[in-house]
Amino acid sequence: MLHLPSLKEARAAKADALRALISKASTENRDLTDAEQSAFEAGKAEIAKVERDISNAEYLAEFEKRTEGEPVGNSDQKLETEFRKYSLLRAIGHQAGMNVDAGREIEISQELERRSGGRKPQGIFAPYKIFERRVITTELPADGVGGNIIPTAYMAGQYIDALREAMVIRRLGARTLSGLQGNVAIPRLKLGSSGTWVDENEAISPGDSKFEQITLTPRHCGAITEVSRNMILQSSPDVEQLLRDDFAKVLARAADRVAAVGGGTSEPTGILATTGISDVPGGAAGLAPTYDNIVALYAAVAEANAAEGSLGYLTNPKVVAKCATTLKSTADTSSNFILPSPGAGQLAGFPLGVTNLVPSNLVKGGSGAVCSALIFGNFSDLLIGFWSEFDLLVNPYESTAYSKGNVQVRGMLTADVALRHPKSFAATKDVLA
Repeated sequence: MLHLPSLKEARAAKADALRALISKASTENRDLTDAEQSAFEAGKAEIAKVERDISNAEYLAEFEKRTEGEPVGNSDQKLETEFRKYSLLRAIGHQAGMNVDAGREIEISQELERRSGGRKPQGIFAPYKIFERRVITTELPADGVGGNIIPTAYMAGQYIDALREAMVIRRLGARTLSGLQGNVAIPRLKLGSSGTWVDENEAISPGDSKFEQITLTPRHCGAITEVSRNMILQSSPDVEQLLRDDFAKVLARAADRVAAVGGGTSEPTGILATTGISDVPGGAAGLAPTYDNIVALYAAVAEANAAEGSLGYLTNPKVVAKCATTLKSTADTSSNFILPSPGAGQLAGFPLGVTNLVPSNLVKGGSGAVCSALIFGNFSDLLIGFWSEFDLLVNPYESTAYSKGNVQVRGMLTADVALRHPKSFAATKDVLA
């Protein structure tokens, strides 16, 4: 089976090799040697073959889509366009039994059902692509006038993901994997081979690498809200975007919470609940944070050779407020606080993420003091996987909503969380704040 992404990668690699030949000759101010010219011609022939394979693979992909049934377009690019035209308002109105044209939404739901291996929605599937904002510019006329008739130009491929933008942990560098299907197994190097210094003619002792797997499994989270009938009947793009943003915030909050804390029944396992992260004491239970304790979190990650990537701190507003009023040193009588201000955005030289979803109700030690958590880590080793649909179910007959002329809407998120390397994270769970 021809694998289209691999073929395109191969074509790019071969083109890079040809560029390197030309660049080398140009740098040395000379023509290609006979050997280099032969290599160049051979590379051109290889690229031509790969391009034929790409054309064949694209044809087969289109053929499979046509034979399996693809109601909303005949290419991935067209599908992306259709996905972004999806209307939450029309999908809700259709399920509420209102007279709205939801043909596109029904067809897209059927396509998402096919892509998910035939899993049926409880309501109607919506693509995660709808939780994105498109960058919009305007095309000015050549003479610079006529502003009242300037057309809107949508910049292809330039989207701001409202879901990711709303996620504090995503902004710290967590990796999101989208469009997943079924369980996902990701290999992880458990024990690597080490380099060995040897004398001349001395054999090198073999050292085999050992691998293990981390898995992402579909887990489901639901949220319920009410939408008024008048809102559903609106055709304003602003109202549509408002509804999308509201759902994006709900999804982001759900994902952030389990990524930081998760571990309860049916939940993904988040940072604080993962076995193997470094537990760094913050001093005796119930003490205010000290600068030494905060730096010790970095040291724990660095000593595990994990202090590379998207490094940062994550905590809640209570800890931030405490750090902004706590001196770095007890001997310091100036205003040299751990945080120069609550909105500083950095702690000990690293980005700082702040969310109320990080616990502030932890009870530590015999004192019974209620404490908060402070996390440091390489957030690029935190994986958040999203499966390829968002299940939207409307109940127009729920008694409370019905009595007000509203409809009840339930959204189901399918996601999971995993740490590629637990030692990439360290946490203090006894900060008095």
